[in-house]
Amino acid sequence: MKMHELQEEIIRLKKETNTAILAHSYQAREIVEIADFTGDSYKLSVDAMNIDADNIIFCGVHFMAETAKMLSPQKRVFMPCKDAGCPMAEQMDADIISQLKAADPDRKVVAYVNATASLKAVCDVCVTSSSAVKIVKAMDCDKILFIPDCNLGDFVRRNVPEKDIKLLQGGCPVHASITETEALKAKAEHPDALFLVHPECVPKVTALADYVGSTSGIMDFAAKSDAKEFIIGTETSISEHLQYECPDKKFYPLSKNLVCRNMKLTTLPDVYNTLKGITTGEAFEILMDDKLIADARKCIDEMIRLGG
Repeated sequence: MKMHELQEEIIRLKKETNTAILAHSYQAREIVEIADFTGDSYKLSVDAMNIDADNIIFCGVHFMAETAKMLSPQKRVFMPCKDAGCPMAEQMDADIISQLKAADPDRKVVAYVNATASLKAVCDVCVTSSSAVKIVKAMDCDKILFIPDCNLGDFVRRNVPEKDIKLLQGGCPVHASITETEALKAKAEHPDALFLVHPECVPKVTALADYVGSTSGIMDFAAKSDAKEFIIGTETSISEHLQYECPDKKFYPLSKNLVCRNMKLTTLPDVYNTLKGITTGEAFEILMDDKLIADARKCIDEMIRLGG
């Protein structure tokens, strides 16, 4: 079956099974094209709440599908590739964070949304890369433990110097691998380009940027800017998507190594087979007990309250 034929069959099966497809911006172009909603992880979870569909297929990684399930527990949430995880989300242990909280009870725990449900369950508030600074400023607490990404945490600490923000060593291995040398080389090769980076990059890289923001923020900035050239300091698929949306502009990936291999595990045939598997019981479904949903959702509800 050719790609466009497979896409047409997926669109037919979506209607037949009353399924909505959500695709993270890091997904391949052929998946983004058949999605009902695209964007970053939190935007998609909010979209899931407002979808009039019985089933959701989340093309992303495991913690994202978990978050969608937490916010829409009455809906069935499926993943096309059950092996698509997130090293950052899975690198910290909930028991250890609980012990740190007990040792320093005056310090509130702020969890980046890129965290497992079990980790969210022991945290006080969740944040996204776009809302982190605003939420930490709004918290009625001066002592913060920010997890798991120390680079995003450092970005928040520099923007909220009035608070005592403690960091742990953790983060996105893909974004954190980019060096200051690579950034300077890209800027030298494209002197007329604006440099847009994700705050998961190391501080020496974000310090060189013209704009630091979330995936959605980077895409919005590039689309609305009068500039014609951009170096994109996040997953390479964003450069590709922007090139389609703004063909009159030029986009240069900061590095060929900025590839999230877990995001790339999901394929168009995976989506097709998941749709078929919904009716046969063979699709991989996100299942969570009511207590875990309730415990993990508290910090998300607090994020919505403070981030408004």
